[in-house]
Amino acid sequence: MGKCHGLCTARKLRSHQRDQKWHDKQYKKAHLGTALKANPFGGASHAKGIVLEKENDEVLVAGFGGKGNAVGDIPEVRFKVVKVANVSLLALYKGKKERPRSIILMRKAR
Repeated sequence: MGKCHGLCTARKLRSHQRDQKWHDKQYKKAHLGTALKANPFGGASHAKGIVLEKENDEVLVAGFGGKGNAVGDIPEVRFKVVKVANVSLLALYKGKKERPRSIILMRKAR
């Protein structure tokens, strides 16, 4: 069995092609929306959150690695912290900026 040919077969060919698209793995993953639901960032490149342990700082987290996988020799590390209390980690590391001790006190002072 092959494709149907003829003058009045356009609808049949089009609807059959539409149905067959859903058997393609990449198409299904892109169009169902379940990949975005399973993604902790929900499709975004960065996400903000509050660290509950110790300091209660607000951190900005970015993905680390490709498509949910780890990087190189670092197993199971999928995310990296980019900012702590709106100060970049690079600036903290180089000593250019200091982490504010309490964000709540700063906001009340304004």
